[in-house]
Amino acid sequence: VQLQASGGGLVQAGGSLRLSCTMSGGALDTYAIQWFRQAPGKEREGVSCISSDGRTYFGDSMKGRFTISRDNVKNTVYLQMNALKPEDAAVYYCARDIFGCVGWTGTFLRSRLVKGTYGQGTLVTVSS
Repeated sequence: VQLQASGGGLVQAGGSLRLSCTMSGGALDTYAIQWFRQAPGKEREGVSCISSDGRTYFGDSMKGRFTISRDNVKNTVYLQMNALKPEDAAVYYCARDIFGCVGWTGTFLRSRLVKGTYGQGTLVTVSS
């Protein structure tokens, strides 16, 4: 099972982007998926998590601006990012969450990721 993030790009502050996370080699419907990001020189940060039954979770700085959804028919999870800020600029990754989003707080924990399931990420650049 592999996940690939896409949809990144350059956007002005205040703008929007929708990222996609597409699964290959498996069926998405039984998996919880999380997004995390890493900006240059910074620690990885949890962004959002969606459980297999559609429960959603967000990091504090994303609440009210980001939404997450899933389309199991298309094997894809979407991250809609609105009101983007320069501090949202980062490489965004998606991965399987081994705990089904239970206990997800936004603090990035490598132990929550299913190894080998996430790819190179997608770059989001926000201009001020």
